[in-house]
Amino acid sequence: MAIALNYAARSDVGLGRTTNQDSGYAGPHLLVIADGMGGHAGGDVASSLAVGEMSVLDGESHGSDDAAQHLHDALESANAQLRRRVEAEPDLAGMGTTVTAILRAGTRLVLAHIGDSRGYLLRDGQLTQLTKDHSYVQSLIDDGRLTPEEAERHPQRSVIMRVLTGRADDEADVSVREARPGDRYLLCSDGLSGVVSHDTLAETLSAGMDPDATCQRLVELALRGGGPDNISCVVADVVELGGGAPPSTTPQVVGAAAFHRPRRSSAAGTPAARAAALRAAAEESGDDAEDDDQRPELTDRERRRRRVRWIVGPVLLVLLLAAGALGGWRWSQQQYFVGADGDSVAIYQGLSQDIGPLQTSHVLETTDIALADLPTTWSNRVEARITSRDLDAARDTVAELEDLAAACRAATAPTPSPTVDPTATATAPASPTASPTPTVAPEDCGGVG
Repeated sequence: MAIALNYAARSDVGLGRTTNQDSGYAGPHLLVIADGMGGHAGGDVASSLAVGEMSVLDGESHGSDDAAQHLHDALESANAQLRRRVEAEPDLAGMGTTVTAILRAGTRLVLAHIGDSRGYLLRDGQLTQLTKDHSYVQSLIDDGRLTPEEAERHPQRSVIMRVLTGRADDEADVSVREARPGDRYLLCSDGLSGVVSHDTLAETLSAGMDPDATCQRLVELALRGGGPDNISCVVADVVELGGGAPPSTTPQVVGAAAFHRPRRSSAAGTPAARAAALRAAAEESGDDAEDDDQRPELTDRERRRRRVRWIVGPVLLVLLLAAGALGGWRWSQQQYFVGADGDSVAIYQGLSQDIGPLQTSHVLETTDIALADLPTTWSNRVEARITSRDLDAARDTVAELEDLAAACRAATAPTPSPTVDPTATATAPASPTASPTPTVAPEDCGGVG
């Protein structure tokens, strides 16, 4: 039985953002959603690079035995592209992207996932989440310290533990499943799954609309729910060739990737694709100037106009740069992050990335939390700087770190030998209203002791 995909993709900037850092791709053999992060550090660049590098997998069939390796290699290639881009442009340091992708190989689908974008399967009316979020709150759920309902309101629900950043240890989960005609797959960024409930997703995907109308409806529901983040989704139906609805054949690119026009690496794709990329690069860098002997003589009036433009142009440019710098400074003073101040934790106001020798932030609030008292993973994250959407969110992060530090101190404190005092009197039990301290394994607290 031969199968194919009937697909559609949509992306919207949302109501709470001014730029779209999501990228999406849907083609006959490949589906991808990438949610970039890094804010000013280039989340849109990261997601576009990932989609552009992975799109090489579309346009040709893959054997079911080696499809998983092909997808794994494409993710590694995308990660290497991110690393090279940051090396070439240090101001992009800190950018990263989630990736959730499906590669079709015969009747099998290979799913790769890193980050908190999601993949779902609707089969026989039941919607199943195929991916597990690589997030802090998901780790708390896995440890039994949070319920899924509590996680939806947790102040650190947007903290992601694994994404593509260009580092060698950025590893995605890869799995293989059998495709069936009638299956419907949804890939989406957290701008959709974080706003629209599981039940509403299931109801919408089961409503009988085609993939394009379904994507449009899902975006509308996220916007109706407030649209605080970029919203992107890919919906794909598995169809049997010759059995009814014709499959889709034209790739769709949405979000940041549609604007950045990411190119594949020079070794990727067919010879025709490489030739087209080279032609496009040549056209963009070509010299448009005419030969000197073909240029007409300028009149006195034209010369005066050019002199005026040469004088006025730089003046206007300086004024625009000054206005932009002022606006940028004001915006930067509305940004907050939690970072290291010597050996302690502090809340900073300003940008989390310095611009060359220019320091763009300052300590706003100090704390008594020592980095050595934190679990190793969290002390590393503090040193790498934890961005926050506002000052209250930064203070919530500090409160979380205080609990973790207390848990580490308790986990590594020496246990005193019990003594018996015959004259001692019984003491009252501790108040049941005390806030529970998080449980931390002693081996996780490498900096304590």
